[in-house]
Amino acid sequence: MSGLSGAAQTLSVAVTGHRDLLPQEIAPLRERVRWFLRQLISDYPQLQLQVLSGMAEGADQLVAEVALELELPVLAVLPMPLEQYREDFADGGQALETLLTRCELITLPRLPEGSPRDEQYVQLGCFLSNHCQVLLALWDGHDNGMPGGTGSVMAYHLTGLMPGATLEDSTPSLLTHGDNDLAYHIVCGRHRPEGAPEGVLAFGESYWVTGAGGRQSGQHMPFAYHRMLERLAIFARDLKTHAAAIGAGAQSLLQGHKALPSGAALADRLYGQADWLARHYQRQFLRGLWVSHALAVLMGVVFVIYSEFIEQWGMALLFMGLFLIGVLFHWLGERREWHRKYLDYRALAEGLRVQVYWNLAGVVEAHSAAFAYDNFLQKQDVDLAWIRHVMRFASLRRDRNQAPDSHWLSWVIDDWIGDQQSGQLGYYQRKATLRARAYRRTQLLGQVALWGGIAMAAVLAVLARQLTELQAIFLLVLMGVLPLLAGVRDAYSHKKADKELIKQYRFMAEVFGNARKLVDDNPDPQLRRRILRALGEAALEEHAEWLLVHRDRPLEHGGI
Repeated sequence: MSGLSGAAQTLSVAVTGHRDLLPQEIAPLRERVRWFLRQLISDYPQLQLQVLSGMAEGADQLVAEVALELELPVLAVLPMPLEQYREDFADGGQALETLLTRCELITLPRLPEGSPRDEQYVQLGCFLSNHCQVLLALWDGHDNGMPGGTGSVMAYHLTGLMPGATLEDSTPSLLTHGDNDLAYHIVCGRHRPEGAPEGVLAFGESYWVTGAGGRQSGQHMPFAYHRMLERLAIFARDLKTHAAAIGAGAQSLLQGHKALPSGAALADRLYGQADWLARHYQRQFLRGLWVSHALAVLMGVVFVIYSEFIEQWGMALLFMGLFLIGVLFHWLGERREWHRKYLDYRALAEGLRVQVYWNLAGVVEAHSAAFAYDNFLQKQDVDLAWIRHVMRFASLRRDRNQAPDSHWLSWVIDDWIGDQQSGQLGYYQRKATLRARAYRRTQLLGQVALWGGIAMAAVLAVLARQLTELQAIFLLVLMGVLPLLAGVRDAYSHKKADKELIKQYRFMAEVFGNARKLVDDNPDPQLRRRILRALGEAALEEHAEWLLVHRDRPLEHGGI
């Protein structure tokens, strides 16, 4: 299944369920699982559906077999090396090994010597929950509290808490609405005494389950989650549409490096794709912004001339023509989502930038089953949850058995932080300077308009009798146009958030400058990683603020 890692974007369904399914229920469960997977394929054709399975006997293998019959990629996530895992199978793992020949294999790291075996299954449950968009549960509805059991995995997926999980593996956003707490529960029984489904549940029933909304029946998932996956599908479609241009022009954070840790190349490729799309839609948005403000100036000039000097229908028609061109650009920008895509893809690229550097520097613990970026954009908007799902896809293939080579730590410091001329330190210093210059030009134009208007009024008052009619008309037009230019320029500066971003860029330049000094003064690798973690958190928070600033400044034809 090597082609899976090359998929543009995936919809990941993880499996949890009982080992001891009732024999008479297996065939109906297969059909129910088959229907569910086909429904997802039909609802989200832009996304590559993949299944994550722990490959235990019973539910795990049943879902994996159905997925393979549908020719879907399957990631077999083993909680321990295969040699030890075989011991938990009645047939010694023969059926497991047959299935593994058709799956992509991920083996989670062994826990420290002496750790209870159940903790390996706790780690597996955390990993599956943290790296899927939908958790498919073949479950009787009982939560017996067994660490790593189906009930515990469901509880973790919905609440972020699981008995036996470490603090690192717990969900960091327990008190906020989750974006990966969606489960699809197919009710089943168990081949044991008192194995009937819980309470009012009956075999074969199915429900969508979320942490906040509880159980709900219906063919389609809750709307908020559907909308999130639609955004993911739009991203996949944009990648396909612009594939050739992205292949030719995407920028890499790891240019020239061949021996990369497992998963780093995938995260870097995703960064290059998101960065290219962000730059593409930024150009589209800024072009629309420039055109709309230029049209505002022209409309103002035409109106001044029409109202004061040339009262002809031709001028009125010209005014309406300019207005309609502006409406057309606004409609085009809204339809093609220039503004939203520019902001969303830039947010994704910056999240992936931190993800790449943290992974290479060893900031994220190699053995951790957690997803380290659950807080990114958590407070901004549920619609942005799709961004974290792309980052989950990149996190899925990170090597959790071997930490990156130590030389990557120094490389990350030099490439990410950089100095006055390079890295993010140099970037923020340059951007702060450029924004300050742009804002000064805006202020200067305002001063020129103010004093120029006063000067021209004085000239007209003092020299009215000496001026020709043409000269007087010219001065009157300038008196109307200069304030118009200043006002439109001020509106343009506001749309680009020049004033607000000067402070933000200066603050981040200071943050990266302080980080540079700290890592230079402290050679200890662990302390350096702590500094890089704090730096990454600051960078993610800064970009969330950047996003909020710009989301309030869309392309508006009527609001100039």
